[in-house]
Formats: sequence, structure tokens, C-alpha cells
Amino acid sequence: MSRAEMEALGWDSCDVILVTGDAYIDHPSFGMAIVGRLLEAQGFRVGMIAQPDWQNAEDFKKLGKPNLFFGVTSGNMDSMVNRYTADRRLRHNDSYTPDGEGGRRPDRAVIVYAQRCREAFSDVPIVLGGIEASLRRIAHYDYWSDKIRRSVLLDAKADLLLYGNAERALVEVAHRIAKKGLAQDFSDIRGLAFAMDETPEDFVEAPADDLDGDEGARLKAEKVVVRLPAYEQVVGEAESYARASRVLHKESNPGNARPLVQKHGDRNVWLTAPPIPLTTPEMDAVYGLPYARAPHPTYDGAKIPAWEMIRHSVTIMRGCFGGCSFCSITEHEGRIIQSRSQESILKEIEIIRDKTEGFTGIISDIGGPTANMYRMACKDRETEAVCRRLSCVYPDICKNLDTSHDALIELYRKAREIKGVKKVMVASGVRYDLAVKSPAYIRELVAHHVGGYLKIAPEHTEEGPLSKMMKPGIGAYDRFKQLFDQAARAAKKDYFLIPYFIAAHPGATDEDMMHLALWLKRNKYRADQVQTFLPSPMALATAMYHSGFNPLKPVRHGASEKVEAIKGLRQRRLHKAFLRYHDAENWPILREALKNMGRADLIGPGKHQLVPAWQPAGTGVKSEGLRHRNDKARKFLTKGVPLP
Repeated sequence: MSRAEMEALGWDSCDVILVTGDAYIDHPSFGMAIVGRLLEAQGFRVGMIAQPDWQNAEDFKKLGKPNLFFGVTSGNMDSMVNRYTADRRLRHNDSYTPDGEGGRRPDRAVIVYAQRCREAFSDVPIVLGGIEASLRRIAHYDYWSDKIRRSVLLDAKADLLLYGNAERALVEVAHRIAKKGLAQDFSDIRGLAFAMDETPEDFVEAPADDLDGDEGARLKAEKVVVRLPAYEQVVGEAESYARASRVLHKESNPGNARPLVQKHGDRNVWLTAPPIPLTTPEMDAVYGLPYARAPHPTYDGAKIPAWEMIRHSVTIMRGCFGGCSFCSITEHEGRIIQSRSQESILKEIEIIRDKTEGFTGIISDIGGPTANMYRMACKDRETEAVCRRLSCVYPDICKNLDTSHDALIELYRKAREIKGVKKVMVASGVRYDLAVKSPAYIRELVAHHVGGYLKIAPEHTEEGPLSKMMKPGIGAYDRFKQLFDQAARAAKKDYFLIPYFIAAHPGATDEDMMHLALWLKRNKYRADQVQTFLPSPMALATAMYHSGFNPLKPVRHGASEKVEAIKGLRQRRLHKAFLRYHDAENWPILREALKNMGRADLIGPGKHQLVPAWQPAGTGVKSEGLRHRNDKARKFLTKGVPLP
């Protein structure tokens, strides 16, 4: 990270310099640590510029000119998601910064950092990577500017973009640039995006409009590239944007996906097929690199919230085959689960025990994007190779999916047996529709790996929004809760489920949110923190939000299914208020909405009613039936007694 460190190592220059919007923490939960250690293992000298001052190019010159390329990322999060709330309000903290300080990275950090790298050394190649680049690799809707933006590859004026699980691509690109620079063909490397003028002559173009019909099945040419609607077309036609989103997601299975190409003016952005998932030995090798497992000493003991949260946790797998339309995991990590070996995971727990400062015997999490997909896979590799389903578990769990939890149960038991380990927690989200297939797993989870409560994400109760989220019906949650409660009683534990729900998701009506609020009240749930839908780049639900069409079904001009999106700030706040029906600040807007919906019968003191007709002093606005001097109101305000 400094010239002094380079001199201590005897380096006169770095081969690769990585620029990141996060503080540098040398731990495999942080992408730049993996990239740096992986390149180091290949013999390259790696420099790290973390959270540079982007106002000028000086910080980008401090390690000198890299021999091969600059690797640029916003960090572990998209910089816009990191800096702004779902209501587009500026966040004042940043979990990936020392002491949680906000404002240490720019908006659209990948673009800004790439520009400064170019200013510092104009002839050095620039390679983009990380989740911000990955999710912005084609023309995409940008919620914060409310417009379609070009591929970040072009806006950053970068040379290459790595997307998805990029370890193999990274190593190959580094060695090729070391040998021949940029003047060569990279089109055989998976998980890569680059700009070109024309489609190579040996490729046959398949128009995206054909892929939902018989024409797609007849494209048997050896080299086929799918032509997405052009940037100019998706800007002008919402239906074309939905079409492009559907095709990109349909072309996401590494077993059958074809390259994609999208015109931007006179340039084409070419995406090679998605990366082949890492094997278990490859995953073990990545997580077994010699990480320092700590923030860089330059931070001098400052608290970095993201590090404090994960320092005693273990990642056991990558990817998610759930395919939830609002989530970006699938677009970035893929649907095929990549699992580490039991031996690799147990060894890391021992390393945490022996080397990580502050370890008290508690592993804070053993999981991944989803806690209980470890080693789950398609039973038939040939079927998997030709599958184009967007989810393995929606609308129902695929008959070809192996849902056994046996390997995970065995892993949990062996982790608990490690000397010096008192408790192994599961804090990652549990996919409950899978868990109910294994009551033994639920018993194991509750008896040994839950600490008071378990977070779970049904997201909604109503079929309309659930069908747009690609989430199971609330019946699956009810079954999981039944098994969870049984297991808690058997273990003599007083444990609770904390359900998570999303407000203002595309396809959700005011009536849907009202019914969800009534469900919450019947089940005596009071949501403390609620999530308003945030349209992240490239997600299928984002395509619904922007276009008003449903990319989960065929998108054909004039015959596409429409989806109602909740865009107005007042309606978004109303949907959020329904989730927090118990908060007196929300009662005025809920009373007004219920009257407009013809459901004034839900206003009153009854158990079947949603909000009272009176308003406590100092909250909301005055309403009929105001009783702020009433003893009951004072008791509510001071002690938080349950609502009527």
C-alpha cells in the first residue's frame, strides 16, 4: 500500500495495482484480498490503493506505474447502493471504511477511479471487476439518475471488464497481458466484456427476439452470438429493455449460454459466456491463500464495521439457485452452487481460533449467500447443462434438484467438535422452502446454531407480488415455522423467527400491502426494520420497475405481460407504512389510505382492525377521536404496550 512497503520487499515497481473503494482488509470475504492474493500466488507483484482521494490523480500515482494493468473496483458493494438509501437519501456512514466514516468513495466509483487511473498513466490498461462492474456490464437502468446508462465498460473507458466469479479469467488475463499486452484476442476467456467494432466473421448472430420461439432451438451453428437490443433501442423502448433483461438471464447457465453482443452507437460491447463454476479443489485453493486475516496496519486499530461483523465468520459456498428477481446474487455469482470441502472449512475455523484477534469461541456465521444450499446440485449434469430455468425452486422445487442437507449437518457437527469452539452460529439467511425438506436439519439448526432468534425472508404473503419476486407462497413459511417451533420446544429453547418483508415491490398493490399488514398483526409481528424495494442494476425486478413489463415471461412487442411498478414517493412510503402499522407516526397516512380503499372498517380498536382512530400527542397529525391526554395514550408512548 505504500512505497515504503515496496522498498522493504525490494520492488522497484508493481505488476498490477488494484484500486478499491473499500478499506484494505486482507481476508477472503473481501474481493480485493482474493484478487491480490491470487495474483501474488501467480508470481505477480501487487499494489493496493484503497479509498484514494479521487479529486485528482495524485493518489493514483503513489505506487508508480504498474507494469501490466490497473484493476479497478468500487469494493464489495455497488457504490450507489452503498451511498444512498432506497429513497435516494445520502447515507452518512460506510461499513467498509475505518470508523464507519461516510463519503470516502465517489458516486459511480468504478468510472471515477478508471478516469483517474487514465489521468495518472494514460497508456496503462484498465481492467474493471467487482460487483459494480459485473452488474453494469450491459446497458442498464440506473435508479439514482432514473435513466438507462451505457455499459460501464464504455463510460469508464476501460479495456476489459471481468464479471461473475472471475478467478480463472483474472489469472488468464494477467498472464496474457504480461506476454502480449492488449493487442490480442480475449474472446475465448469466459466472464469477460470488451468493446469491438464488428462481429467476427466466424460467428452467426441470433436476434434476441427469436429465442423464446422455435427459431432459437434451430440455431445449431457452432459459434452463435445473441444480439441484444441496442443501447439506443432500450433507451427508447421500455419493452426492448425488458426483452434484453430476459435474454441476459436466460443466457446465464454456463452449460449452454452463448456470448452476447449489444450495440452502443458505433461500438459493440461483447460479453463472453459466463464463467464455469469453480470446483471444490479450486474453491479450497482460493480460500486457502495466505491471508493476513486483518485490516492493513495503516488503519492503526480503527474499527471497520464490515470487518467487525465477519472477522469470526466462515464462507462455505457461493452462488444461489433461488433466482429471486430482486436479488443480484445470481447475476454476479451464478445459480450453480460452488462449495468448499469440509476439510478446508474446518481448517479455517482453526485458523480463526488461533490467529484472529478477539476470538471468544464463537463462530459468528457459517454460511454464504444462503446458509443451507451447501453442496446442493442438479442430480443430472446433462440436464443441468441444457436447463434455462430462472430458478431451481420456483414455482416449485425442481425434481432434479438434490435437496439433501446431510453434508451440511455433518459439517455443523464437526465444526462444533473443534477444540476451543463454544458455539457455531448460522446468521446467513436460511432458504426455508428447502429446509422443510429436511426436518433433521431444522432440529440441528435450532438445537445448536441459533441464538435467540433466526432471520427468515418470506418477503410477502400475497401471490401477486410473490409471483413477481419468484418466492414461494406463505404456506412454505408456515410449514417452516411449525417445524422450527417444534424443534425449539424439543430443545427447550425460547427462540423466535424474525421474518423480513419488502415494501413497494413491482406487482404489489395497496391491497396486497394491507393484507400483509393484517397478517403481521394476526401473527403478532412488529417489524423493526423494513426494506423498501431498491431497483439494483440488472435485476429482473428492476426491469419490471423501469419498463412496466414482466421479463419472467416471454416479452413480445404488443403481447407482453404488464407489471404495475410503485414509483411515487407517497405510495412507496404508504407501502412501507403498512409494514410498520404499529408505529403511531404511520397511522395518519394509513387511515387516509384505508378510507380511500373503502376499508374504513379496519380503523378502530378491535383486534381485527389495523390502526386506531385516535392519535397520540406528538405523533403524525391530529385526527378525529384524538385522545392525547388519555391515560392509554400516555402509557403507549412511555412503555410501548401492545396496540389494541
